[in-house]
Amino acid sequence: MLRFSTVLCAALLALAAPAASAQAQPGTMRVDYVHSGNALDDSYALERVLVEPLPWPGSLSQAIDTTDRGVNRVEVVDPRTGDLLYSRGFSTIFGEWRTTTEAGKLNRAFHESVRFPHFDRPVRVRILKRDERNAFSVVWTVDVDPTALDVVRAQPAAPAKPIPIRVSGPSPSKVDLLVLGDGYTAKEMKKFEADARRLADYLFTVSPFKERAGDFNVWGLAVPTEQSGVSRPSTGKHQASALGTRYDIFGSERYVLTLDNRALRDIAQHAPYEFIEILVNNETYGGGGIYGQFSTAAAGNDWANYLFVHEFGHHFAGLADEYYTSPVSYQSTGERPEPWEPNVTALRDPASIKWKKRVTAGTPLPTPWPKAEYEEHSRAYQKRRAEMRAANRPESEMSKLFKEDLEFTARLFSKAKHKHDIGAFEGANYEATGYYRSQMQCVMFDRSEEFCHVCSDALQETMDLYSRPTAKP
Repeated sequence: MLRFSTVLCAALLALAAPAASAQAQPGTMRVDYVHSGNALDDSYALERVLVEPLPWPGSLSQAIDTTDRGVNRVEVVDPRTGDLLYSRGFSTIFGEWRTTTEAGKLNRAFHESVRFPHFDRPVRVRILKRDERNAFSVVWTVDVDPTALDVVRAQPAAPAKPIPIRVSGPSPSKVDLLVLGDGYTAKEMKKFEADARRLADYLFTVSPFKERAGDFNVWGLAVPTEQSGVSRPSTGKHQASALGTRYDIFGSERYVLTLDNRALRDIAQHAPYEFIEILVNNETYGGGGIYGQFSTAAAGNDWANYLFVHEFGHHFAGLADEYYTSPVSYQSTGERPEPWEPNVTALRDPASIKWKKRVTAGTPLPTPWPKAEYEEHSRAYQKRRAEMRAANRPESEMSKLFKEDLEFTARLFSKAKHKHDIGAFEGANYEATGYYRSQMQCVMFDRSEEFCHVCSDALQETMDLYSRPTAKP
């Protein structure tokens, strides 16, 4: 962490234009579009093209995504030559919604955006979608001329000033994380800054973020709301907020997202960012994370540290949930295609498991673990949890239950033969059978404090994509 004066200078350098660090950087273009459909079909429609207020935050030498993650991919190509200029994998809220029961009954529309460097010539923007064979194909194309009359080039003034939380260097050579606040009143702006600093500081105590802290910049930004907290419809609480973040997404009481992508992007564009975590000013346990979009966490909950890190793992590196006993809105199809997520597998061919280089020598695949005992305990635990939520019990009681559950798991696993081994442990990706995780315990499996080795590798691969030195002009 740099001294305050150095931080402030670095922050001004990163934000100002034309600053020395930003002279070689192009602007930032954004395509806003509507993605609509149902469980079987979907379509796209252009809403607008705009130039954001700040320069492109990323390294021009790292324009092509090599991680092969996400349900979708955006590609920007030169329409004359076909040359690929920029690409990134991502997933969408629509992609999650279409796995719910509701998606089989009606159509819905979701606002989405893709951002890319401002090229000095017309480009073709393509959205690709992954199929069951994990191959991408183009599902939508739009040509973008940066000189077109309908490109929005003037933006309203920033609704709030960005706060430099941690500045390690110029944005193009660092990972830029933007922590947004939602549900904080004007009188609670100092509370937001304290929450953002506290949770960002915790992130960098967890490996591999701890070892790579110097590769990150962290910014804070919050637009005040009139009421404290965000909506929780299942309890009758409805409150307006700048980002529209709320609980009960897709009927899951703990799932926290915003469905107002336009509001999110219009606010976020006033700070350098490649990744976003939204802090909601609530005590009730909850969070969410969409790869390449954003993650959320309840800042006032006793488990806020875990929520911040776990959900950021989804958003930052496309990590799958490794738990499978908690109720989710996802509807199982019974099919077991190989997941694109780096930390779970269908184990179709144990000899070529995706984390083969990490498997502990002599470890059987699949790998035995106390699965029956764990599931017996989990059924009782989930029943208590559901009863407590239905009765709207105090959050302190829920936190105590979570602690008891984690203590039971730690005791059970401490006696297991393969506790420290890397193998293939059945039970992951919301499914009790047919999907496997690499280790018994991980931040993505329960409320423990460490990422498994496979997740750590995936996180570092993303860091490498965004934090390498900027190419020379």
